This record gives sequence, C-alpha cells and structure tokens, in this order.
Amino acid sequence: MIIAIYALKNGMIRVVQQSLLGSILSNMLLVVGCAFFAGGIIHRNKDQVFSKATAVVNSGLLLMAVMGLMFPAVLHFTKSEIQQGASELALSRFSSCIMLVAYASYLYFQLSARNSSYSQIGSEEVPNEDATEEDEEVEISMWEAIAWLAVLTIWISVLSEYLVNAIEGASDSLHLPVAFISVILLPIVGNAAEHASAIMFAMKDKLDITIGVAIGSSTQISMFVVMLLNLISHCDICVLCEC
Repeated sequence: MIIAIYALKNGMIRVVQQSLLGSILSNMLLVVGCAFFAGGIIHRNKDQVFSKATAVVNSGLLLMAVMGLMFPAVLHFTKSEIQQGASELALSRFSSCIMLVAYASYLYFQLSARNSSYSQIGSEEVPNEDATEEDEEVEISMWEAIAWLAVLTIWISVLSEYLVNAIEGASDSLHLPVAFISVILLPIVGNAAEHASAIMFAMKDKLDITIGVAIGSSTQISMFVVMLLNLISHCDICVLCEC
C-alpha cells in the first residue's frame, strides 16, 4: 500500500495498477501454493485441514470486489452516455465507498463474531486431532508492538519512496520491462514478510492462519487498498483542477 501511494503520487498509474494486480495474484497463487506444498512435505503422513468458513467468507468478499471493479469498467467500455466520464467517476467513487464500508463490516464481523458464526459455517469439517492449540507466551507487550509497528512503518515509507523512484532506472539497467517489475518483483519484495509467515504457519500445520494471511491479504488489497487509492486519486485530481 505504501509503495502504491508513492507511485500514485509520482503519477505512475500503470505501476500502481500492475503492482496491486501482482500482489493479489501472488498471494492467491504463489503464496498459497508454496504454503500447501511446504506443509505437505513436512506433514506428509497426514491430511492437513482448514476451516471452510475462512474460504467461504473470503471467496464472497473477492467476488464482491470483482463486481465493484467490473461495473465501472463495463460502463467505460460501453461509452453509451452523452457526457463521457461523468457517470464513470460517480459509479467508481460510489463503488469504492461501498467496498470500504463492506470491508469495515467484515473486520467487525471477524473481530466480534468469529467464534460463533465461523464455527457454524465450518461445522461439517473434520477436526484435526493431531493439531493442538498450545498457549504461546507473549514476548512483547501491546504498547511495544505498537511502537515497533510505528517505527517500521516510517522506515518502510522512506524506503518505498526510494524504491519507486528507482523503478525506471532499474528497468533500463536490467533490460526488464516495467510491467514485469511491477507485476512480479514488486509484489514479492513488498509482501515478503507475509509470504514467509504463511509458509511457516503451513509448516506448523496451522492452515487456518495460512489462509487468513494469504487469501486475507488479497481480500484486503482488492476491497480496501484498491478502493482507498481510487478515492485518493480522485482527491488528487480535484486538487490539481482547483490549482
């Protein structure tokens, strides 16, 4: 998200689109595939199971995000209105607001009603008897975690600005197209921590957390990051028009 904001600030719209698309695809395909493969290698003598509820909810949210992105695109390519562009912007902003509200509702549902609703959806699945939930000791306090999160966010913001400014130079020096860097390299580098954590949880036979990290990240990008950047881009355009 931070990389996309800096790219949007520099007017690199195509890089923003391609990096977000690459992030969604890498999380859904590369990360999930590597996690399942690593988990299957470590636990080759048993079947790994995960909650059906997480997959059902995230599938519905991803379908909703596809519809929110598809409707403005369909209106754009039909070009049936007299004043071209007015309805596209209105529908794009409206769908972005709806997606943000839906994602906020999903977060509230996930935090407040996880134990009851999720267990009802996945009541038919077979529990994994070998996987036992062990209470892990808390290594740092909540305020220490918040402090570290703030420090790392600031540091990542600084590095992201340098990274965005170096995309075109790296493309020329390495003889790689900007599309390849945006779709393949940027998502892998930007989401390396999530990729590693998803694989580690799969190796520990915790596929529910793996699905939550990988597919949940794709849901977050499609319903929150894309829609938020859409609204931010409209605000930037309005400011430029006023100037």
